[in-house]
Amino acid sequence: MVWQSAKRYPGHVALAILALFITAGATLAIPAGFKMVIDRGFAEGGNADEMRFWFQSLLGIVGVLAVGTAMRFYFVSWLGERVVADIRLRVQRNLLRLAPGFYEENSPKEISSRMTSDTALIETVVGTTISVALRNTLMAIGGTAYLFWLVPSLTMGLFLVIPAIVVPITYFGRRLRKVSRTSQDRVADIGAMVTEVLSAMKIVQGFNQENREHERFEAAVERTFIVAKRRVIIRAIMTAVVILCVFGGITLLVWRGAEAVGEGTISGGTIAAFVLTAGLVAGAFGALTEVYGDLLRGSGAASRLAELLEETPTITPPARPQTLPEPPRGSLSFRNVTFRYPTRLEAPALIDFNLEVEPGETVAIVGPSGAGKSTIFQLAERFYDPQAGSIRLDGVPLTGADPAEIRRRMAYVPQEGVLFSANARDNLRYGNWDASDEAIWSAARAANAAEFLEKLPKGLDTYLGESGTQLSGGQRQRLAIARALLRDAPILLLDEATSALDAESERLVQDALEHLMAERTTLVIAHRLSTVRAADRIVVMEDGRIVEQGTHDQLSANGGLYARLAKLQFVLETA
Repeated sequence: MVWQSAKRYPGHVALAILALFITAGATLAIPAGFKMVIDRGFAEGGNADEMRFWFQSLLGIVGVLAVGTAMRFYFVSWLGERVVADIRLRVQRNLLRLAPGFYEENSPKEISSRMTSDTALIETVVGTTISVALRNTLMAIGGTAYLFWLVPSLTMGLFLVIPAIVVPITYFGRRLRKVSRTSQDRVADIGAMVTEVLSAMKIVQGFNQENREHERFEAAVERTFIVAKRRVIIRAIMTAVVILCVFGGITLLVWRGAEAVGEGTISGGTIAAFVLTAGLVAGAFGALTEVYGDLLRGSGAASRLAELLEETPTITPPARPQTLPEPPRGSLSFRNVTFRYPTRLEAPALIDFNLEVEPGETVAIVGPSGAGKSTIFQLAERFYDPQAGSIRLDGVPLTGADPAEIRRRMAYVPQEGVLFSANARDNLRYGNWDASDEAIWSAARAANAAEFLEKLPKGLDTYLGESGTQLSGGQRQRLAIARALLRDAPILLLDEATSALDAESERLVQDALEHLMAERTTLVIAHRLSTVRAADRIVVMEDGRIVEQGTHDQLSANGGLYARLAKLQFVLETA
């Protein structure tokens, strides 16, 4: 996944690799420069001009190293930032394609943590760790080759050291990768818990649960620490074993080299270069051991993001979607529909459900909690597909049409107004982004929202806070209604849209909705039966089935479930 993003920028990748070769080569050239200084400048018979030349050469190498390091830092860091930005965009684009059922099975808070903590870790790996790993790999390979050229007999001993390095890295690396993945999962749990508690702070404090939430958070932190401790222990042991093998082996080789200098078989400059290069090689292997653990952590983070990126939507347009008729009529048909939510397969939400909604008809859906009322809306907008039966919009099966086209013909007002962290204008035009200010104000007046919008400090440009927290519940609901009015869709889905309003606002908004519904097909989920008396038809549901249909007067006279609900509600309202 990371490489797929990085290879889109071949120029930056090439320059980053070039800078890596330059810095690795310049670093390894420093011991060679010291060898020439010692053998040519300090040797008996050497002169000041030659010494000056080799020291100037060393300064030149240092200058190249400085410029190469700056290049490496810039291009590698740029790639890290760019790759992470692209991955975030790709993951978020895919998340927007997934049906709501996915977010029932996977916590949005945990997904949010992946998008932040995991991408931050990948940014560190791509922008720093990979660069360090590649540079040290080049130095280890180049340094070993140079050591062979300097003193082949001593360097042969490195072949005894290399297996001692590879074996522990392989053994501990497998365990470290697994633990790193688990560690990232625990960190995501913490992020999800923080978001959940902070977003419900009024409930937490209102029920005096601060201590309990702190204890729950403390337990999650401790679980994260325990996993992290295991990761640190494994990494510490691996580092200790590898460093012992690398530096121990090189120390023995240098020891033998010092004896060879005493015997006169190699020069002082050669042993100096050998010692410096061996130190660089040992440091490179040691650094590789440390960054290997970071690479494994990055691999775990990348795999968690790859899962989101590879997730396929369950609701997709067909290869050749049927065209919905123009102009839209606004008819809806449910035929023998049976549906179970993916997370509750044992309990059907709708059972053999049949409902024909004619164009321009207002149908109220009532029933006790859990009867399946909201499920009808979710199926109508094709957030889910039923396990049996069919749903048609203007005669076209929903499974044969493009879901985006289906939803363009509907406007939905939830029971609680959902707003975004934006200004009032953007929240209002969310259903019709190209709407003019005149149309926005017209919809606001129809929803009885213009008065409080005009009083906002900056009018429509006023930032409403996270999820619209600067507005009251009734004001948020009126904005949601105005947003639906602005969409001007042929089908309205109203989930008790006036439930959050006071009596005066409810009357005004109800008048506006009735005027709007006169030319549109409307499905209303009603919790307060007083709001649906004027509906063309009332559908009474229980346990996923329709048990009664008719007008308010007809159902009241039948003495069935609707009559019992109406009587109970009347008693509660007058109590």
